[in-house]
Amino acid sequence: MAASPTPSVSRAPLGTVPPTWLGKRPLPETSDGFGVRKPTPPELRVRRFTLPDTVAMLPGTGFASAVVTPAPARVIARSTWRPGCPVKATDLSWIRLTFRGFDGARHTGELLVNRTVVDDMVSAFHDLWDQRFPIEEMRVTRRDELDAPPTGDGNNTSAFVCRPTVGSSTFSQHAYGLAVDVNEFQNPYTKGDLLLPELAGSYLDRSWVRPGMLTPAAIGAFAKVGWEWGGNWHSLQDRHHFSRDNR
Repeated sequence: MAASPTPSVSRAPLGTVPPTWLGKRPLPETSDGFGVRKPTPPELRVRRFTLPDTVAMLPGTGFASAVVTPAPARVIARSTWRPGCPVKATDLSWIRLTFRGFDGARHTGELLVNRTVVDDMVSAFHDLWDQRFPIEEMRVTRRDELDAPPTGDGNNTSAFVCRPTVGSSTFSQHAYGLAVDVNEFQNPYTKGDLLLPELAGSYLDRSWVRPGMLTPAAIGAFAKVGWEWGGNWHSLQDRHHFSRDNR
């Protein structure tokens, strides 16, 4: 009797499912406290998975947003805000808005932003929605993340973070709620030999356009509301960063 054929095993394409080690493998640190730069793992070279939403889905089927000003105390409490930050907690707004994941589905995320730029943010992300631009996750950055050891594989889309500018002691525009980062892994920061996230080197090849990379159309969504792109800077390239004051 002929042997029964071995059934084929269906596997998701590489890069569509987050690896089990995501965010759990700290890198050796440099004297500056950054992680040691390492080659991009195969699972992240064409990164196109979407992490679970952290807030409830907004009603409807298309783009939607909901704004609370000032941001609720419970949201501030799980953010990086603390006394001494350069913006008052009461000057921050909590935005929930829908975005398209890499799975093509409708998701809901959240941003903390300065109350003066709420309309800008809603307009820009509405434009990204219309473009079907994919985002991996969108959530408020937690305080514990600021002191966590670097893993080099983060990809959060976020706005307010009370921290200094990279390599400086002065507050970043994020600390005022006047900047936003979009898909930081697909759009990494570079200054000299410094690469952030440290495993995102594959995405320095901007000629190989992959999902989640900021295209001229996506950059234009922010330009329409007067925000500048850090990828145009000369002393460094902050490819995931947009800010109102070009800082």
